[in-house]
Amino acid sequence: MAEKGREKLVTNPYPFWAARFWHGMLAGPWFRLLAKNRFRIHPFQMPLAFTLSVVSLLNSALRPLQQAILGRKLAKVQVKDAPVFIVGHWRSGTTLLHEMMVLDQRYTYPTTYECFAPNHFLISSWLVTPLRFLIPSRRPMDNMMTGWERPQEEEFALCNMGIPSPYLTMIFPNEPPQYPEYFDLETLAPAARRRWQQALVWFLQRVTFRTPKRIILKSPPHLARIRAILEVFPDARFVHIVRNPYILYASTVKLWKSLYRFQALQVPKFAGLEEYVFSCFEKMYAAFESQAHLVNPSRIHEVRYEDLVRDPVGEMKRLYEHLELGEFDLLAPKLGAYLKQNDGYRTNTYEVDPELCRKIDDRWGRFMRRYGYCQDEPALVRESS
Repeated sequence: MAEKGREKLVTNPYPFWAARFWHGMLAGPWFRLLAKNRFRIHPFQMPLAFTLSVVSLLNSALRPLQQAILGRKLAKVQVKDAPVFIVGHWRSGTTLLHEMMVLDQRYTYPTTYECFAPNHFLISSWLVTPLRFLIPSRRPMDNMMTGWERPQEEEFALCNMGIPSPYLTMIFPNEPPQYPEYFDLETLAPAARRRWQQALVWFLQRVTFRTPKRIILKSPPHLARIRAILEVFPDARFVHIVRNPYILYASTVKLWKSLYRFQALQVPKFAGLEEYVFSCFEKMYAAFESQAHLVNPSRIHEVRYEDLVRDPVGEMKRLYEHLELGEFDLLAPKLGAYLKQNDGYRTNTYEVDPELCRKIDDRWGRFMRRYGYCQDEPALVRESS
């Protein structure tokens, strides 16, 4: 597999003081993670590890401070309207769909800063969010815009609150994958499962306190967690997005390579990465297809990425009507402006060699047939967000 255009073999270009996802983590979980991975930190990344450790102590001090200041008010907050969950594999278009849906001011969403600092964002955002130089202006894997106020995955918030997650593999990519049992939560002990559910509600209560509206969430691992989510939010709505598997595979490999370079405390070797991509997909869809029947058909809607980019207005209107999300005409003008603003966005192109195509067909062929993708599609494919 080769990417044409943008893929480069580069070392981490960010200074050690630039914000990583993990700068919001509490001290206890942070030092336990370091010990779990035997402090196998590359010497070049020691300054980064030092800043992460120092800031973790600050996070641990600010969490009880926020509770002392706002605890009584926060105790009264309820997530009255069950969230809308966007679910789909990485690089299937979840980010694009999320950005489109949150244009609707009747809804809210977790911001990048809130997921970065879930333990204290209610008292610290005024100080940190003006510091835009701490994060890059665009995502390294696809050149999409970033910013403290843009929508983000709540999986990072859970990590920084001390909840185990497969995302922690990004910090130590040369070690065995971290917490694979947290993909679907099905094999967890009841107490660990409840802790995950309580942490999600805890975070969403604080998002609701900031803006008391229905929340739209996007986190790819939720694809495998339908049952656990319904136990907490029986009336939750789900938007499931799918995409050409050839593009999905190539783009996901690039995603992890980019994140490992920019987020890790090691110099990544990428050993076993291709198998990790294959097996994660299989595990997530095995869980999804065994649990999707639990959702009332009126509360789940499926979107093909290719249809969304071809006819975004039509697809979004159908989504709104099926899930009864409100009058679509209120969103339409903002959606039109968003589409016009991003009209010049250029995608990556990948060339998937025939042998890899055959492997994708073999491993993911059932998925391809299930969602209407032909196994003889061209090997030269283009990807977007």
